[in-house]
Amino acid sequence: MRDHSSRIVAPLSVIPLSGIGEVHPHDDLPQILSAAIHRLTITPAPHDVLVIAQKVDSKSENRYVDLDSVHVSEEAERLAAITRKDPRLIQLVLSESTEVLRAKRDVLIVRHRLGYVMANAGIDRSNVGGENRVLLLPQDPDASAAQLRTKLATSLGVELGVVICDSFGRPWRKGVTNVALGAAGLPSLIDRRGETDRNGRKLEVTEVAFADLVASAAGLVMGEGAEGIPAALLQGLKWSATSNNAAALLRPVQEDLFR
Repeated sequence: MRDHSSRIVAPLSVIPLSGIGEVHPHDDLPQILSAAIHRLTITPAPHDVLVIAQKVDSKSENRYVDLDSVHVSEEAERLAAITRKDPRLIQLVLSESTEVLRAKRDVLIVRHRLGYVMANAGIDRSNVGGENRVLLLPQDPDASAAQLRTKLATSLGVELGVVICDSFGRPWRKGVTNVALGAAGLPSLIDRRGETDRNGRKLEVTEVAFADLVASAAGLVMGEGAEGIPAALLQGLKWSATSNNAAALLRPVQEDLFR
């Protein structure tokens, strides 16, 4: 029988990385994160996972856009009238998306070019500086996570799991929670179908969004506003499943029951 279970060895520690400060375009993000880990009083070990806010990754990749540079299309003007949002922002959302799923006052839900279903294509205006400046998601969060993992392994002498996270709203529930946009070195999705429960009943549909759980745990210390904690290190995690990246978490369009 396959054993794809995940196991957490108590206690699980979620350690904020402080003192990182503002990240600027083309900064050496692996070096910044490595220095923050070295300042901790613990030694990172295999199966530790570093969770990083997508915003600092996007900043280091210079994913800024000046709204004054955006040429607005007729479709963007139409959606801006419906949503009452800045038409320049709407144009960027369209440029980053493959499909508009819902547009109403104050709400624009799209399918991002990378497959995420999210509000405003993840484009952010908070904590980016400048009245007319916005920040896009990383170009390829899974690739960014893999590159960070490789470079961190060189400086730390240990291969960590890496998760790049963002805060998402959820259908039918209020509030946001962290989810994994990119991942490397850990199983983002763990398939437990075929295992049995304690009563011997076979699990038929159970898949565990492991990277999302890790991201959500990190969110407890990273915060959502002015906390200034863009990364956290999780210690005490164990898993036996094969690593896969965060793209494994995306539900195929043909399985979307709400289209």
